[in-house]
Amino acid sequence: MTSLLEKAFDLASKLSALEQNILARILLDEIESEKKWDELFAESEDFLAQMAVEALREEAQGMTTELDFNKL
Repeated sequence: MTSLLEKAFDLASKLSALEQNILARILLDEIESEKKWDELFAESEDFLAQMAVEALREEAQGMTTELDFNKL
């Protein structure tokens, strides 16, 4: 465990039981969410690579236009 996480748990241990449970739920939900995103990105890696190749091909063929961020 890192020293920063250890410090966070030390401070959290001084909270009320309700606050500790709320913090624990937030942390567990965040970890689960990150795990799901990692799985989704891993599954889409081939698709993203294909999209990148296509985008580079279109750029090389002059089929793209520059974004004007001032119009967004």
